[in-house]
Amino acid sequence: MTKAAKKFLSILLKATILVLAFAFIYHQYLKKGDSLKQFELSINHLNHRHVIIVMGVVVFLMFANWLVECFKWQHLTRKLAPITLWESIEGVFCGLTWAIFTPNRIGEYGGRVMFLPPRKRIHGVFAMAVGSFGQNVITNVLGAGAFVWFAYTFLNLNAWVLGGILLLAIVVMGVFLVFYFNIKWLVWLLNSISFLKKYHRFFDIMGAYKFEELLNIMCFCLTRFFIFSFQYYLVIHLLIPDIAFHNVILMTFIVFFIQSALPSLDLLDVPVRATAAVTLFAYVTNQHVAIIAAFTSIWLINLIIPAILGSVFIFNLKFFDRNV
Repeated sequence: MTKAAKKFLSILLKATILVLAFAFIYHQYLKKGDSLKQFELSINHLNHRHVIIVMGVVVFLMFANWLVECFKWQHLTRKLAPITLWESIEGVFCGLTWAIFTPNRIGEYGGRVMFLPPRKRIHGVFAMAVGSFGQNVITNVLGAGAFVWFAYTFLNLNAWVLGGILLLAIVVMGVFLVFYFNIKWLVWLLNSISFLKKYHRFFDIMGAYKFEELLNIMCFCLTRFFIFSFQYYLVIHLLIPDIAFHNVILMTFIVFFIQSALPSLDLLDVPVRATAAVTLFAYVTNQHVAIIAAFTSIWLINLIIPAILGSVFIFNLKFFDRNV
């Protein structure tokens, strides 16, 4: 298959996923008049002042979330070339602009490392991989635990099946935690592959992070995770106040867990998240449109607005002349 054919097939698959996901949401939820009527009623009963306060807090938490990520990126780059907090902010927001159009947000790496000295940019990719791995560990560990709760609470499974799910969740959590805090094992594995040995100086940066540093990075990741989880709670509670706090939070954990397992494009995240969310939240509410609206609004606030802001920093990129 030629390169052009592969590119065309990739675009076709992404477009197909997008169309099918939106079609599923429309036919399952939006086409049903009852869901739309319930959503209209809930919107009409909202206090405008309350809405402004809640959404103001959500926007504030968006900036808090990305500020924590900026501190994390600054912490990660200490092994390479110390950068200021403002340089970290430039890199993070520029990366968000690049990420929005690239599969699995791979463009985020390119956007960030361009604010590092040229000789440290490839190293920066692997430093960022450590931070991304830490965020993925939090998502999978908490998501697996939340899924056990969901299976026990809503699925009415027999004891053996529940035991199997619990055991699998413990294995998943254990594997992620063990490999994260022993990331040097991954470095050893990469260095043991013959054609990759010549790149060991790039892989070795991942193994340079000690336990205490990895723990600090995980604390940044955990803080971010709880910030954006609380954003979802605020918006869902605003639209559907009768859902219990723990139901919203734990189901949100599962949505993140499902999404992390699916390769996607940021622009495809809306239908993917919405489909997973309405399927899960159907166990506690029939206001599907409100759930779709909540997850869509958070996506817009957390990713699209920062990506637009990050476009300003693209003009500050220096591809060749940053100090080494």
